[in-house]
Amino acid sequence: MGLHRFKPTPSGRMGVLWTLSTVKDAAVVEFGCMGHMLYSGVTLKHAAVYDGCHLISTHIDETDISLGHTDRLLHTVENVIKSYQPKVIFLTPSSIPEVIGTDLKAAKLELEMAFPSVKFVTFGSGGFNVTLKKGVEQTLLTLAREMPKPMIQKVEKSYNLIGSCADIFRFHEDAREIKRLMEGTFGMKPNCVMTSETSVEDLEGLGRAQINIVIRHEGVKAAEALQNQFETPFVVGRPYGIKGTVRFLETVASELGVAINQNFIEEERKRVFSQLLPIMPKMKHLVRMHPDEGTLTLGGHVDVVKGILNYGVEEFSLKRGECWCDDPAIIEGDVIFYDELKWSQIVKAHQKGVFMGSGEALTWKGMNLDNQIANPDVKWRLHSNNPPFVGFYGAVHLAEIWINSTEEA
Repeated sequence: MGLHRFKPTPSGRMGVLWTLSTVKDAAVVEFGCMGHMLYSGVTLKHAAVYDGCHLISTHIDETDISLGHTDRLLHTVENVIKSYQPKVIFLTPSSIPEVIGTDLKAAKLELEMAFPSVKFVTFGSGGFNVTLKKGVEQTLLTLAREMPKPMIQKVEKSYNLIGSCADIFRFHEDAREIKRLMEGTFGMKPNCVMTSETSVEDLEGLGRAQINIVIRHEGVKAAEALQNQFETPFVVGRPYGIKGTVRFLETVASELGVAINQNFIEEERKRVFSQLLPIMPKMKHLVRMHPDEGTLTLGGHVDVVKGILNYGVEEFSLKRGECWCDDPAIIEGDVIFYDELKWSQIVKAHQKGVFMGSGEALTWKGMNLDNQIANPDVKWRLHSNNPPFVGFYGAVHLAEIWINSTEEA
């Protein structure tokens, strides 16, 4: 591993852990080094993840590594079942067992015979060759394949929200806004919010939903698996801005073959326009007379960056600045991965316009943390009652950030 000034890009192991961490009535048992779960638990508490999975590490020593022993896993699982009575235990490897080829699937067969009343699901991505986002994708796909019970009756006006995971900044708030939009537009309620507000029972009932709403590209494979198994249609997208939110809801309506509640949409648009009205003259003047100050520089999750950029350019005529994502696997498209050296040079040189990125980068630059759209974070998030970035509420929130950024410059 090279030298880093900032936190290095998290591994696939962290993608697995952060995705599973919010599932209630379950436990994650990692066959790995002592202390791993302690540090991970603290990180998750920073993001207001408190009442999800029980996070347990077995600890391993030289004998386990050299001889391939998995006895500790059996003893740990036995204690976890006695202490917490989980319905499901997720088995994950840390880096060393993954690299040396410990066979967790074989260990799973032994555990199933020893504890037949508990369901076991194995995950990989403990090695160094899988990125965070790939770990999230593989975990969502495994949950979609392994957790649902056989075909059950569909529940009218229900949907699954796929991709609300703890690695995205303000994931709770964005999910809440999408739920509000679905309720107001279609009278629909969530069947399962995968995975930020879910339980084992919710995952078992994934097949009940009428439609799957995928809010990040890492969730597409999971939605495809559910479509193959339950014939559930799905749509992909994150609703940013006024026009973007309406388009998102129209796409959902088209897939469902239902009408939109136009009264709800018009009331929302009226409210948003009234809130934006005081700042529009200044924003128009800024774009016309000082275009460099009306530039958006963005760094974060690729779907978040694209959504915010489209809103700013389409509805405020802001100018696109440097935009990058935090996933090394994305090397094509209009928003690609920048390594630490490249993005830190951009941030250091930033003078005019609006910069929105990780809390770590904003703190280093000495900028307002209101502009944060990505992790790594630098603050505790003890509640999830902040404004979202998506939907109609998010449209006002982003505009507020932009106008304040230009006045503070």
